[in-house]
Amino acid sequence: YTVETSTPPNTPTPIGPYNHIAKAGPFLSIGGTAGVNPATGLLAGDDAYAQAAQILDSFAVMLASVGSDLQHVVHVNVFLKDMRDFGEMNRAYVEKMGSHLPARTVIGVNELPKPGVRLTMNLTAVTRE
Repeated sequence: YTVETSTPPNTPTPIGPYNHIAKAGPFLSIGGTAGVNPATGLLAGDDAYAQAAQILDSFAVMLASVGSDLQHVVHVNVFLKDMRDFGEMNRAYVEKMGSHLPARTVIGVNELPKPGVRLTMNLTAVTRE
């Protein structure tokens, strides 16, 4: 497969030298994404719920740009700065993912690169084809 990379419009601007999406055939990988509102460039909120909801909304836009959706997610990694945010992250996660609950890993981290970020997520998925 050829690897194609992209960062679609209406998604947060990457803070480093990378694109959000890498696609190889039907396989998709989306890199670490914070809860940044793409319209303002600011965090969607100070809390884990608002940030997690924004991440999943951004994922939906990214996936749609390459012929996929949240129902085709295979695995999600969640990186939390504070495990006390686990419940609020899960609340947003279930609201956005619905009944599709793919494999998931939650990892506690000491720091994240953008100030104020409480969590980031990345994922693997497949296209609808």
